[in-house]
Amino acid sequence: MAKLRLALAQHDFPVGAVAANAAKVAGLITQARSDGAGLVVFPELTLSGYPPEDLLLRPSFLAACDDQLQSLAAQTHGIAALVGHPHSEGEVFNAVSLLRDGRIETTAHKQALPNYGVFDDKRYFRPGHASVTAVIEGVRVGLLICEDVWEPEPVARAATAGAQLIVVINASPWDEHKQGEREAVLQARARESGCAIAYLNLVGGQDEVVYDGGSTLVNGDGSIVARAPAFVDALLWATFDPDTRTLQAQAWPVPVDASRAAVLYAALVRGTRDYIDKNGFPGVLLGLSGGIDSALTLALAVDALGPDRVTAVMLPTRYTSALSLDGARVQAERLGVDYHVIDIEPTVDAFISALTPAFAGKASDTTEENLQSRTRGVMLMALSNKHRMLLLATGNKSEMAVGYCTLYGDMCGAYAPLKDVYKTAVYQLARWRNAVGNGEWGMGNRLGAPDLRTSISDSRSPIPVEVIERPPSAELRENQTDQDSLPPYAELDGILQRFIEGEQSQAEIAAQGFAPDTVRLVVRLVLLNEFKRRQSAPGPRVTTRAFGRERRYPITSGWH
Repeated sequence: MAKLRLALAQHDFPVGAVAANAAKVAGLITQARSDGAGLVVFPELTLSGYPPEDLLLRPSFLAACDDQLQSLAAQTHGIAALVGHPHSEGEVFNAVSLLRDGRIETTAHKQALPNYGVFDDKRYFRPGHASVTAVIEGVRVGLLICEDVWEPEPVARAATAGAQLIVVINASPWDEHKQGEREAVLQARARESGCAIAYLNLVGGQDEVVYDGGSTLVNGDGSIVARAPAFVDALLWATFDPDTRTLQAQAWPVPVDASRAAVLYAALVRGTRDYIDKNGFPGVLLGLSGGIDSALTLALAVDALGPDRVTAVMLPTRYTSALSLDGARVQAERLGVDYHVIDIEPTVDAFISALTPAFAGKASDTTEENLQSRTRGVMLMALSNKHRMLLLATGNKSEMAVGYCTLYGDMCGAYAPLKDVYKTAVYQLARWRNAVGNGEWGMGNRLGAPDLRTSISDSRSPIPVEVIERPPSAELRENQTDQDSLPPYAELDGILQRFIEGEQSQAEIAAQGFAPDTVRLVVRLVLLNEFKRRQSAPGPRVTTRAFGRERRYPITSGWH
């Protein structure tokens, strides 16, 4: 039997850009047909983008998706195409349609609707109840959507209907454990059914979610054939042999570095770039403090957008050290960004002078410290307004978890690239980024893998070594360090990861070697500061339990 030649469109299809998405699909159909594909495949909800959320409640939006699908169908002569879209039949379904010979030949509905983590499918869709198959160039192909492959029944039904190859279209968000979990599921489904699986995933950032691609080919015996690189847009070519139920990848791009740090960094860069570009901002600015969080955020911003679209601002007071001033200046110069220093001491003094009568009889405390942070927030927001540049918040997940941040101060910003990155991971990423150097580092085109044994004190390093090695400090009073208020970050993050991602109890955490008093303190801080996190900027989700749409604890609660 002849082999089926497939093209898998691991591309970004932005939410709401229905006409633009359809135009992109049309172009890729033309490319795939000209290069001899029998079938070209597109991701879950290609036309609407994923997740479209309450756009799905608007009849005009659903009608626009349907109009574009009809138009695309008319262009599918000489090739078959699988396109994801919302399908309205009185009720709304998450669907994939087979377009062929100028018409919509058949439509399959997503059967398993996820309603956990970042997923909210049951709010919008009704489930399908059948696994649809279609014969494409002599091969019977099962048409499934994302969560369908995570449950045994949809694949089993397709196999019973005679499927030799399962094509699964996805909008599966990335986290640091996701690829391993996906592959285990795909291998299990292939072995259970005897079907080969072509798994195509969306790529790109959408608000707080980032999709990695990571498309995968699995043979009928469960062996992995190929993995596409993460966060790279590509038209991936493959052939399927129905006699052996095997797939073969054809010249798939291979990342030079697929390490944990490399993929995490790529996720943050892609999430940041797409948030800025899709929302039409000409560039970004951030407060550059001379500390590691803002230093890593600056490096991410430059890698995402280029130095000509990034502005860094140092806002010193009397407590700002020479090390901070020098570190910020050196990094700004190395990365070639627009850099400004604005002394806020006179402004802080004016605030305190104005408030002194109302503060009579009250000792100085964190109020005065927070005034410094809030003055910085006012200044940065003014610059953001004046220059129409989006302000990046620079805080990390450890700080956000325990409330070591100031509302309307360092929490100011419209996007927070490190919001879901623990402080210990911030250090790891900074060292990784320095080891890469200033060459082309992206997942698909970097010149060489980093050697983390190499000294990071080289003058070309994008983050000055002094910034990485110094004790972390908010510099809001004399000789302040973070550890005046918090446990060491390695200890803090160990407790936080067990409490947040692991949902472990205080007793369970203490049993793993953490001091019970420290555990109680950290858990108390996490629960007390939900009100702050509700007011924080969005940022890319990269763990399995991100603050925001995924971890939703009540602000007002008697549970401790």
